[in-house]
Amino acid sequence: MSSSVPGDYVIRSIRADEWPAVKELSLRALRDPVAHLAYLETYDVAVARPDSFWQERAAGGAEGASGAQQIVAEGPGGSWLGSLTVLWEEAGTTDWAGFPVERRQGHVVGVFVRPEWRGSGLAKALFDAGVQWAWDRGAERVRLIVHEDNGRAQGFYRKAGFVPTGVVVPMARKPGESELEFALER
Repeated sequence: MSSSVPGDYVIRSIRADEWPAVKELSLRALRDPVAHLAYLETYDVAVARPDSFWQERAAGGAEGASGAQQIVAEGPGGSWLGSLTVLWEEAGTTDWAGFPVERRQGHVVGVFVRPEWRGSGLAKALFDAGVQWAWDRGAERVRLIVHEDNGRAQGFYRKAGFVPTGVVVPMARKPGESELEFALER
């Protein structure tokens, strides 16, 4: 998957050998001021992971992988400006949190756009590509989970067509905090 879009960047799936860039962008995302609301992992945990972890993560979301697809916006000179990953969830299985999956669906995770590119249309281009990957695989819907206090992200997801489903996911590691499911129906 590769497409040029306005804004001097290319939207495409990652390659397995690009694990160093996956690691760099992930670590940058975990230093974002709202990382504590947006990601389950912390910078300190991620930075200590061995290269083998990042190699496996990249291979699992690379072009041609069936269980996930990591989409990247690549700027001039090969710099990565933003990324998201779509996990494939099959009906009859359980998701990452142990909840039953009732429909064939994509699950968007790991959304990040470098601050200087926010508001440029890049996030929408990433979402369009990720959602299209799920539709091409036969998804009935695409969903995501967002922290109840992450208003900026919720606003973007609504503009991208995602709506709250009413599903609330309590955060096991942060008692008293919850995340909300948003979904885009086919």
